[in-house]
Amino acid sequence: MDLDMDIRVGMDTGRPERSEDTERIGARRVHPGRRVLAVIGLAVVLAFSGLAACAPMHTASGWPVPDLAELVQANGAAVVNIGVERQAAQPRRYSDRLQREPWAVPPPAADESSLGSGFIVSADGFILTNAHVVARGTQINVKLTDRREFKARVIGLDAVADVALLKIDASDLPTVRVGSPDHARVGEAVVAIGSPFGFSNTVTAGIISAKGRLLPGAEYMQFLQTDVPVNPGNSGGPLFNLQGEVIGINSRIYSSSGGYQGLSFAIPIDVAMRIKDQLQASGTVTRGRIGVAVQELNQALAASFGLARPAGALVSHVEAGGAAAQAGLKSGDVILGVQGREVVQAADALGFIADLPPGETARLRIWRDRAEQGVEAVVDRFDAPQPPAVAAPEPAPLGIVVRPLALRERQVLGIETGLLVQRVNATASRAGVKAGDLIVAINGQPVDSVEALAREVMLADSTVALLVQRGTTRLFVPICAKPGAGVC
Repeated sequence: MDLDMDIRVGMDTGRPERSEDTERIGARRVHPGRRVLAVIGLAVVLAFSGLAACAPMHTASGWPVPDLAELVQANGAAVVNIGVERQAAQPRRYSDRLQREPWAVPPPAADESSLGSGFIVSADGFILTNAHVVARGTQINVKLTDRREFKARVIGLDAVADVALLKIDASDLPTVRVGSPDHARVGEAVVAIGSPFGFSNTVTAGIISAKGRLLPGAEYMQFLQTDVPVNPGNSGGPLFNLQGEVIGINSRIYSSSGGYQGLSFAIPIDVAMRIKDQLQASGTVTRGRIGVAVQELNQALAASFGLARPAGALVSHVEAGGAAAQAGLKSGDVILGVQGREVVQAADALGFIADLPPGETARLRIWRDRAEQGVEAVVDRFDAPQPPAVAAPEPAPLGIVVRPLALRERQVLGIETGLLVQRVNATASRAGVKAGDLIVAINGQPVDSVEALAREVMLADSTVALLVQRGTTRLFVPICAKPGAGVC
């Protein structure tokens, strides 16, 4: 997931015209304004020459600047540049809730290449990076700081956590030291090393702005938020504390421009290392689930359920036949604890259950009918949805590109038929259709293929009514069937 910054230094090369306002100093005529600037400049130089020996360097805001040179020198060689070649394809992501909402990005017109970052975690060539950096890669090249280059193979990747493990054939490589994000404090200084826009081993610094930050579509992950400048190409690179330990993997930015705007997010390294161990052992990651969707509690909801404070995970949906349903869990229950661990926010419940192996009994402490109760549920296996191997999307009428749903998607969403909207043009967007919508019917007729959709459009005189499922909500969207014919 392009920020261009122009730095311009202006220089006044004009010469002042001779006038009565100029004065002679020695043999030269000097403008009074320039003499004032010269005096100010001399004063500044004298002031700083007196302070330099006794005061540490500070930023413009007054904060002291730590010396990062030793940290970078000790760890920079373990940070790598990753180049990926991939075939043009239709990438697709899912949210991690039970009611998953797939959405798509328009496919590029030709094969593409991208750059990212990574870091070496073992001297025999294992490298951690983001899954989105190497996903769909047909060729992955790793470049070290000593200019050596290697072909890398993907040992495994976990799209849910956005973590991938690579391997290069090398030995005696420099490695990073792994720290503990649990010990990191908000306000601590941190350092990122990576390859923004392909500029390898670029060093940027900032502070930890928040911990446990939740982001849309990643409800299983509690990110470290920083203000470290991170741009495209930094993804997969390490986030260091000032002890030179990696505490996170730089993964995301929050931006309206595509480039850094002060909000950066890193995957906690303890989570990444647990995933790395599973990928190294089996190439896959196993998680637990019990078949619930949960939401955050605010003060009003907490009060309505008789809770003293807004803490816990409010169950909004229980999957029929799932582990939670079999254990008697109900919509409206509030999960307060899992295996003795307190649930503060909704993501805690999902994360604690995901950490449990399938088949283990999850002991839940819940709030129901204004009293605490205990519930036990046998953990199911969480299967991250995999995109089906489908051909390139076919063009469809109405200014949209759609495809039929795969069997697993229909099962998860609980519908018999439907078309996934992958792309919309400006006309369809203005009508209210969005990428990720599911078209269930058109003019009351169920649709399960592009051909069925086209047939109904051909039969329509002007406007058609699409029944669309967006998340868990269904709504009708009117759209002109023949915009070029001037009938709408």
